[in-house]
Amino acid sequence: MPVSPATAPAPVSRDRRRARGRARRRSPTAAARAHLAPLDGLRGFAVLAVLLFHAGHLGGGFLGVDLFFVLSGFLITGLLLREVADTGRIAPVAFWARRARRLLPALAVVGTVTLVLTWASGRPSMLRFAREDAPWAAAQAVNWHYITEQIGYWNASGTRVLTHLWSIAVEWQFYLVWPLVVAVVGRGRRGHARVAVLAAAGALGSLFLMLDLGQAVDTTRAYEGTDTRAFALLLGALAATAPVRSLAARVPGPLSGAVCAALAGGLGIAWVRTDGEHAPGLFQGGLFVHAAACAVLISLLAAAPEGRAGTLLGSALPRRLGELSYSLYLWHWPVLLLLPEVPGLGGWGRTALVVAVSLAAAQATKLLVEDPVRYRTPWTTGRRGLIALAAAVAVTVGVWAALPQPPMGAGTVDVGELAAG
Repeated sequence: MPVSPATAPAPVSRDRRRARGRARRRSPTAAARAHLAPLDGLRGFAVLAVLLFHAGHLGGGFLGVDLFFVLSGFLITGLLLREVADTGRIAPVAFWARRARRLLPALAVVGTVTLVLTWASGRPSMLRFAREDAPWAAAQAVNWHYITEQIGYWNASGTRVLTHLWSIAVEWQFYLVWPLVVAVVGRGRRGHARVAVLAAAGALGSLFLMLDLGQAVDTTRAYEGTDTRAFALLLGALAATAPVRSLAARVPGPLSGAVCAALAGGLGIAWVRTDGEHAPGLFQGGLFVHAAACAVLISLLAAAPEGRAGTLLGSALPRRLGELSYSLYLWHWPVLLLLPEVPGLGGWGRTALVVAVSLAAAQATKLLVEDPVRYRTPWTTGRRGLIALAAAVAVTVGVWAALPQPPMGAGTVDVGELAAG
């Protein structure tokens, strides 16, 4: 429809047109919200699967962590490639600062409260492990701490309140390296193609490493190593590149919907049928196939978020759960270990209580910590922000230092005494 002279925009310079175009691309339009809604829903299902796995109800729920990895690779790579397209470069320090603002405040709060609650629970061995693990968790290297100390993931997690932070460490290590890679290879007309090739090659290299290391009796090295889990993040990165997104966009709507439904159903079946580390083929390509299925599903949902599968995944409940997923993931494991036993309440009843407490803690953390920092509430910026940051660091370090170190052997069972009795 022709624009009337009264409403026609005044001529603008080329620079102003570019600025407006960038603002439109960055604005949270309805299309962008629809685009992200099914991915938020996937996050919601992923965190629920992990929670049910840890509660003992879903043998393959740990695979939700892989879905988190693929989503992170997809979203972060999309942000990086968009930054290259908009500015011609990537500012790694600014990227790391944004990630820190998004992730570290909640982690610091949950970690500090967890240390205090572990001390209050009166379990010396658990407190000793928490004090030992906390500096590594703060350094985003707790996965390598567990690997080098030969702390088996599958048999030691019940005594360590910070063990679930291994996956946060893997993601942080990816965030440190991947922006530098994209900054080098992602520029220019063929930037997306080069990133796609590099991501695919890296994913295959990571797979081959897992195939080798996954043959060990203790699979902790294969399961928690950043190099062996990188394929999930890199498959997500591959899905974010223009060649793959263009391919996904060409899939007809009915076929895309059918494939999404089949993939979502297949993932659900895998989560139900997989029996922990003992699942046949898990470390011989099973985790890779699962991550690849997640990447295809994410690609199709991103290309057609308004489809039936996208609408279902992006509905209110899973989307809301996905919005809380980070804080919920941080809280659920300490709550599960430290929540006092309630007489007569076990099984699903206790799980429901754990979920309720974890959700309440996650909601409070999001409202009081995550959102104010993320959306730059006045007290989180400028001089007040620096003071708040210094105070938070001081409190966290002070709590860790002030907690007593239990003596070696405290809280353990004396086998000789039991035999004598």
